[in-house]
Amino acid sequence: MDEEIKSEFKRSGFDIEDEQEILSKCVTFCINYSLTPSDLVSSWEVHYLNRQLNEPIVESAEIDGFLLHLQNQKKEDIIKEKEESGLHMYTIGDVEMLLNNDDDTKDNTPGTPINHHHDTFSPTDTTSLMYENVLSSGKASKSKLITPFSKRTERFAVKFSINTLPSVENGKQELNHEDTENDEDDVVRRVPQRERCSLVIHGSGLKPGCRFMYDRTEDRLNAIENRIRKHTRAFVASGLYEEPTDPTSASQRSIFAVGMICCDAEGRLNEKSVMLQSSIEHSGGECVRLDLQRLNHYSIFPGQVVGIGGHNPSGHCFIASKLVDSIPTSVADENLNPPKKQAIDKENQSTDTLCKQRELSMIIAAGPFTTADNLLFEPLTELLQYAKRRPPHLLVLLGPFVDSEHPDLKKGTVDRTFDEIFHFEILRKLEDYVEHVGSGTRVLLVPSIRDANHDFVFPQPALEINLSDFKSQIVSLANPGIFEANEVKVGCCTVDVIKQTSGEEISRTAADGKPIDRMSRLANHILNQQSFYPLYPPAESVPLDFSLAPEALQLSLVPDILILPSDIKYFVKMLSSESEGINNSNSKCIAVNPGRLAKGEGGGTFVELHYGGGSDQINASIVGI
Repeated sequence: MDEEIKSEFKRSGFDIEDEQEILSKCVTFCINYSLTPSDLVSSWEVHYLNRQLNEPIVESAEIDGFLLHLQNQKKEDIIKEKEESGLHMYTIGDVEMLLNNDDDTKDNTPGTPINHHHDTFSPTDTTSLMYENVLSSGKASKSKLITPFSKRTERFAVKFSINTLPSVENGKQELNHEDTENDEDDVVRRVPQRERCSLVIHGSGLKPGCRFMYDRTEDRLNAIENRIRKHTRAFVASGLYEEPTDPTSASQRSIFAVGMICCDAEGRLNEKSVMLQSSIEHSGGECVRLDLQRLNHYSIFPGQVVGIGGHNPSGHCFIASKLVDSIPTSVADENLNPPKKQAIDKENQSTDTLCKQRELSMIIAAGPFTTADNLLFEPLTELLQYAKRRPPHLLVLLGPFVDSEHPDLKKGTVDRTFDEIFHFEILRKLEDYVEHVGSGTRVLLVPSIRDANHDFVFPQPALEINLSDFKSQIVSLANPGIFEANEVKVGCCTVDVIKQTSGEEISRTAADGKPIDRMSRLANHILNQQSFYPLYPPAESVPLDFSLAPEALQLSLVPDILILPSDIKYFVKMLSSESEGINNSNSKCIAVNPGRLAKGEGGGTFVELHYGGGSDQINASIVGI
């Protein structure tokens, strides 16, 4: 059988990494799940596409995930068979409902159990409907429900920490798990009084209800051309580089050119397919092939605007001898006009400025905020309990809030609208939270393109929350967004630009150079390109609208903190956008990936960050929920 499995993988174009071990496991899978080698390989292809794996290789690291895929597939087949046969598959939710109904309707007279409860169950009852029914029966039943998330062992364990604040001890960051069991009165009593931070939102952002999906080819062309011209002006103004010329013209002398990296065909970029598209001003927008063999190190991706030094002896291939991938920071155009700054609590600005300048505490969490097996939003509830005991200046929550990728939403097994879920499960919890902690803590919401209750477009307008009672305490930002709190500049974007750039980037590291951290390099591309989304063409999952992008995607300042939630492993990194020949100590930035608050049926991570006035004075902890 193992030879048949191997030949089926080969026929489908897959190589096998650790052949003996993987084939042995595949034989076991075939026996346990009654699969033929052909069925097994077909299931692997589905798993391969769902995980969006890059290489057609069956790797040992993916076998556990493949086993889970087979188990879920088998479970769905059993449920489908039960439904088709007209039999009902009872779950823990049915038992919970029966017990609750018995408690509500029983009297003191002994009697025989009545069967009318069974008539209320539909044969199409699923696990997701189970949780909806439990929720509808009241808070008591919800608290009794035992879920995989509620059975987790390690709660609020610190996964990673960095502390450069001498006045703050690392031990202070630890939270005793037993504290989470205290009653609500104790929570209120222990909340320290905190002075509210100032808050200014940079950029006008997109207005809710704006028109989109009207971008034209002209808009795409103008967006690319404007980016190239902006970089060209910055290179010239720095005085470090000569006036850019046309890289497509044949020349024996060394020249300097500015253009955008692109691929010569559809597919992933490689060393043989790299092209440089120059501006219309210099080359009419034509492309020329790039030869990077003479460069001992580089890191490029499609859509990246770079400066290239070299020569083009034939007119068909530009041989690069130097590559500059960042705009000189000393001449960066910080285009933040005063009319485009929105101050929150304008009447209190005089008192806000009296607070400690450039000191800020934040709790940062990115969705999903509920586990994949239910819509109880338990991780969000646990996060808010943590934030009640350790109230920050800012609680930054990044979408998705109502995740369109959630299994229950994709199957359509919920009996509430997306807006109702957002209002009752998110906003109501946040209203209760700010009411408990007082006016010293603000909540910032940043939407995601995966939010089912919001516009599917990027860049994205702010969520419409309409909270008159807590208007200045619960604030919604556009995606991407830039804000300033206690004079600390923060940029955030919920599109997974880190993961998407990682899949398209190619790089070479100097043999004698020190190793470069990959996550830092990927995050640095955002600063160097001065764009929240420099990748072009965009990933298929990103609805990038070029009629809105040019203004909304600009990152024309170096933020103190850059929040980039990603499916890639969580991190807190110190970045520097220093360009060649320019030493700017103010261009350091802290990049934060808080991870996901919920991962599958279990908990994920969030970040607690204390900013002490500079990038070298921080206390950051990545905490498992």
